Amino acid sequence: MSQEQVAGDAVDAGEDPLAEIAVVDYGLGNLRSVTRGLERAGAAVEITDDRDEIRAADGIVLPGVGAFREGVENAGPFRDALLEAAEDGQPLFGICLGMQMLLTDSEEAERAGQGDVTGLDLIPGTNRRFDQGQKVPHMGWNELHVEQEHPLVEGVDGDYAYFVHSYYAVPEDEAATVATTDYETRFASVVANEAGNVFGTQFHPEKSGETGLRILRNFVELCAEQ
Repeated sequence: MSQEQVAGDAVDAGEDPLAEIAVVDYGLGNLRSVTRGLERAGAAVEITDDRDEIRAADGIVLPGVGAFREGVENAGPFRDALLEAAEDGQPLFGICLGMQMLLTDSEEAERAGQGDVTGLDLIPGTNRRFDQGQKVPHMGWNELHVEQEHPLVEGVDGDYAYFVHSYYAVPEDEAATVATTDYETRFASVVANEAGNVFGTQFHPEKSGETGLRILRNFVELCAEQ
């Protein structure tokens, strides 16, 4: 078992954390970077691979960097816990690959000859590869255009975030697209389910300066309200 209890900046300052956040450790992603961002946002964070601890938290972060199939397979032991959390209204925040895993499937597995790979299917849709002649991966700073109201994106319309990805989410329901970004084609850069408690960002908030910190604070405050 791999887990680590860390205290945030708010705790160091003698203040109580706003919320307890579980960062899912399934072997992919820069967990320390995400943790530091959440700490700065006022959360107490536990990096964990324990399903009971995931379910006990005020909110869950599913980070990720890598291939869709590997992510889905590695997260397999936590699948039931994540689906139960979503059903119960627990906030679940997917970042980069973690966001893509919230959808139904991805062209990435097909291109790699890996066959059908089913994501968490919490936000019905697929992940497609950029095919408009763009340079892949899409890497660097790009603008966020808020399309739907959601607590996660409060105060960030028109701000810039940091992206590194070759695939992008295409939700079945347009209402699931919370924010978009242009890269030759306009794609969903923030998505959410109908209930609003499952959401994801294609960009890395932990690498996105003040914009990312605002989003992480929005997330922590949302978790504190549950």
